[in-house]
Amino acid sequence: MANAHPHNAHPNDSRLEKDFSNHGINGNSDANTSDDALTRLRTAGSVNISPELFEKLYLSPESRVKGDLRKTALVGFLLSLTPLSCDLMGWRGAGGNGAASTGVFFFFGGLLMILGAIGEWIIGNTFPFVVFGTFGAFWLAFGATLVPWFNAYGAYVTDPVAAAANMGNPGNPAGLEIPAFNSSFAFFLIFMGLICLVFLLCSLRTNLVFVTIFFTLVCAFGCLAGAYFNLALYHANEANMAAATRAARCLVAGGAFAFITSLAGWYLFLAIMLASLDFPLQVPVGDLSTLIRGASEKARDGGV
Repeated sequence: MANAHPHNAHPNDSRLEKDFSNHGINGNSDANTSDDALTRLRTAGSVNISPELFEKLYLSPESRVKGDLRKTALVGFLLSLTPLSCDLMGWRGAGGNGAASTGVFFFFGGLLMILGAIGEWIIGNTFPFVVFGTFGAFWLAFGATLVPWFNAYGAYVTDPVAAAANMGNPGNPAGLEIPAFNSSFAFFLIFMGLICLVFLLCSLRTNLVFVTIFFTLVCAFGCLAGAYFNLALYHANEANMAAATRAARCLVAGGAFAFITSLAGWYLFLAIMLASLDFPLQVPVGDLSTLIRGASEKARDGGV
C-alpha cells in the first residue's frame, strides 16, 4: 500500500518499503546499524514488503545458472546410465559391468552431476541438490571401483599364489571371483536402492516422470544386488550353477530397469529443453504437486 505520509509512520513499524520516488532512504538518521537499515526504510511513494521478501528480492536474486546446471547434470546422468544399462543387458555382445565407460562415469556422471549439485545448493534447492550430489558421488565411486589403481577388488586377494600372479600390482582381477568382494559390493547397491526409495517418496509431490525414474532405480539396484549376492554364492561353490543362472538373470533384469529409467530421463530432458527455448510444443510430465498438499499449505488453510 502506498505511504503518502512517511514521516507519520509509527517508528516501531518493522515493515520494509522499496522506494519508487526518491531512489534512496528518506530520513531515519538514527539508523546506525544494518538491522536498522533493513527494518526502517520509509519513503514517499513506497510499497510495504516484509523483511523476508526484501532479503529474497535483493540479497538472494534469481540466477540464470540454475537451469543450465540442472540440464547439464541430467545429461551426465543419462550418458552414464544409458550405456551401462545396455552393457548389463549384454546388447550387441557388450558386458564387463561398464568398464569401457569408466571415463564417462568420472567426467559425465561424476563431474557434471557434482557441478549441478553445487549449483542447486547455491540457490537453495534442497531436493535436486541431494539427488544430484548423491548420484554424482555414486558415479565417481562406481568408476573408482572399476579402476585397478584403487584396488577395490584386488584387496580381497589374500592367497600368496594368486597375488604373485599379478606381481604385486593393485587391482588383481582374481578379486572379482572372491565371494567377500561380491557380497560387500552388493550391500552398497542395496543401500543405494534404499536412498532411491526415499527419493521416490519425496518425488510424489513432483511429477510422474520423477516417480518413474526413482521407482525403476529402486528395482534396478535391488536386481543388481541380487546378482552380486548370487555371484558370491557361485564363487563360493562353483558347482552351484543355479546361483550363476540367477545372477545372470538378475543382471539382465537390473539392466532392463535401468534402461527404463534412462528412457524416462531422456523424456524429462526433452521436456526441459523444449520449455527452456519456449518451444511451441510442450511435453507433459504429469504434475503431481497439487495432489499431495504440503504442510505449509495445510497450516495456511487451518489444517483443512
